[in-house]
Amino acid sequence: MASKIRNFTDLFAWQEGHTLVIMMYKHTKKFPDDEKYSLVSQMRRAVVSITSNISEGFGRKTIADKVRFYYIAMGSVAEVQNQLYISRDLGYMSNEVFQKVFTQTESVYKLLNALVSKSKKIENQSF
Repeated sequence: MASKIRNFTDLFAWQEGHTLVIMMYKHTKKFPDDEKYSLVSQMRRAVVSITSNISEGFGRKTIADKVRFYYIAMGSVAEVQNQLYISRDLGYMSNEVFQKVFTQTESVYKLLNALVSKSKKIENQSF
């Protein structure tokens, strides 16, 4: 039997998102200094937005509000994926690192999609 989810940190989507945040911070440290206030800053804000929106959605009372924030987190995942392509294509990130981080984004996206589906199912059962 699965344990009860009491906090946003219990959500697999948040846990995998947090792993993604740590990965992104680690890998963007190696970017050129002239990207510090542009691409690096944008990537870090976007990746933090993922876990921030998951936690904010968790704290909302209605399913509709929860789902809205989970969708925003999904949008941030897509934004991070775009920025990963840019980073790789500019030579700031090796293809190996790109693949590892991109795979993590896909995992987070799938977990968010499942979280949205489960939330909607719960909402539909309450009527």
